[in-house]
Amino acid sequence: MVEAEKLDPGCSRKSNKSRNVTPRSFLNFFHCMKIETMSKADAIDLAFPENWHRRHLLDLESLSADEIQILLDTAQKLKELTGGCRNKLSLLAGKTLANLFFENSTRTRNSFSLAAKRLGADTVEFSSGGSSVAKGETFVDTAKTIEAMGVDWVCTRHVTPGTPHLLARELRCCVINAGDGPHEHPTQGLLDMLTIRQHRGRLDGLTVALVGDISHSRTARSNIWGLSKLGAHVIICGPPTLVSPRWQELGFEVAHNLDAILHRCDVLNLLRIQFERQKARPFPSVHEYAALYAMNGARMRRAKDDILIMAPGPINRGVEITPEVADGPHSVILEQVTNGIAVRMAALWLLSGAKDASNTTTQAEPIHYV
Repeated sequence: MVEAEKLDPGCSRKSNKSRNVTPRSFLNFFHCMKIETMSKADAIDLAFPENWHRRHLLDLESLSADEIQILLDTAQKLKELTGGCRNKLSLLAGKTLANLFFENSTRTRNSFSLAAKRLGADTVEFSSGGSSVAKGETFVDTAKTIEAMGVDWVCTRHVTPGTPHLLARELRCCVINAGDGPHEHPTQGLLDMLTIRQHRGRLDGLTVALVGDISHSRTARSNIWGLSKLGAHVIICGPPTLVSPRWQELGFEVAHNLDAILHRCDVLNLLRIQFERQKARPFPSVHEYAALYAMNGARMRRAKDDILIMAPGPINRGVEITPEVADGPHSVILEQVTNGIAVRMAALWLLSGAKDASNTTTQAEPIHYV
């Protein structure tokens, strides 16, 4: 039986003996100590899926459609069981997540930490700036040192593509890719798919356009592989300088004119221009890019009435999206953030319960990406 605990933030855990228990204070105390326990049906419903065997989550390209569905279904169940990712369960009590981030992060790092804590696990936060990496320690040695402290998962973000795959070959604990350069960001792709599914009830048959800096976007690659495996039609849209022709060779629809495809789209996922990864400016000016590709009020009026507007964040207001659209009724950007906790809870729980590590070697092969 799994317990979900919800405590009022200002409540103390002192015993009744130390309190002056009046009818009002007794009610307050009772409210503070309220325990919500799942029924047997709920506990059975969260039984570990027999066909899940992976101990690492490195990308979506290597996952099957069934495995992606398991991740999404588990995330949805955990979101419901935790009251919208706000309450706690004890599923992972006694386990520890280590966040090894070598790139900046607001949403992903905090989301993984909250996901672990929502399931009762502890967290270790690593900062490369104040670590032995600054003294010359290698990335792998740092990860092995953290693992030796008894952690169960290493969640890593690194500027170099393939870094999580390297760790999966070197470590015994579970490895999660929180973004490896421009390669992939699997949990971002999953949370995007979960958000769409919650609003549309399905992914199969929907038209989803990824708009912006495709070449430098790990989010784009995870979305492309994940959405296409679940039956969505993916349109890859952006300036020719930011969209590899290889995508068209692989059978995906590529567009360079947002206005020409807008009326067909059920979902727009607006990707940030990643100036920090670009060696040269890929277009004449930000103003020109915004004129051609930013989602604004005028374009919203030409889009479908029920279009979903998404963005992985951080967003650059006035570049890929205007404030009226980002804060408008079609925007689900903040829902994506909440669903990130649900997806990461699912990943932690599923990886920790996998009993068959036979796929570790194949999943950790050197990467080749578009």
